[in-house]
Amino acid sequence: MRKKELLTELEKLGMRPGRGLGQNFLIDGNLLDWIVRRAAPVRGEEILEVGPGFGALTGRLLETGARVTAVEFDHRLADYLREKYRDPRLRLVEADACKVDYASLFPEGTAFRAVANLPYAISSVFIARMLEIPRGPGFMLFMLQREMGERLAAVPGSKEYGSLSVRASLDHEVRIEKIVPAAVFYPEPGVESALVSLTRVRTRPPEELRRIAGLTKLVFSRRRKQMGKVLAASYGRERVEKAFAAAGLAWEIRPDRVAPEGFAALAGALA
Repeated sequence: MRKKELLTELEKLGMRPGRGLGQNFLIDGNLLDWIVRRAAPVRGEEILEVGPGFGALTGRLLETGARVTAVEFDHRLADYLREKYRDPRLRLVEADACKVDYASLFPEGTAFRAVANLPYAISSVFIARMLEIPRGPGFMLFMLQREMGERLAAVPGSKEYGSLSVRASLDHEVRIEKIVPAAVFYPEPGVESALVSLTRVRTRPPEELRRIAGLTKLVFSRRRKQMGKVLAASYGRERVEKAFAAAGLAWEIRPDRVAPEGFAALAGALA
């Protein structure tokens, strides 16, 4: 959808893009085509899209023959999409994407992938949800604020490396595919964006994912402290010393120096 068409539709709905909802609509057709080519949906495949807006990406995904589940929070846009796309392959869910029960939308045994221009306001919470789902998306391609993309792809030792970096790269290959200028959106967000892909390379049991998430959140909340001291306050010194020895970690190490597999080993040892 070009800017002129978008402005016409906004006027029809009497709508101003909501900053609080992170409504920045993609208006570059070439970039939308690139996203679909990179995702390469196939006929009959299940695709999850969050924040479809006026459906610029939704329409292109449907054209591939994929089945699209689109989650839209704004009721005006949900009504618009129902009217625009009367396609049996589109399942529209009007809800907060961070609170949807994805296990019911995609029951066990249902493979799906996620492709979306994510509202910036929900990106970290939503991606964390995707990482926690047992048998979650095999592939994710998201438009994100550049800073968020760099956090996901961060490596140990960098200032961007944190809990979400660990959880994303633990079981996924994370790649910044493209840096995107603000001019491809309306309204312009004032920051650069990034298209980031996450390709799942392994699957862990849900309880293991929960342990790792809890551990990383705890130690990165005090990222300048020695991990041994931080964990001893919660688990007891003797238990932590044994876990560190089992994981091959030094007591005084800081969390930003520990690789994702090191956190997995430590979480297992503490359990």
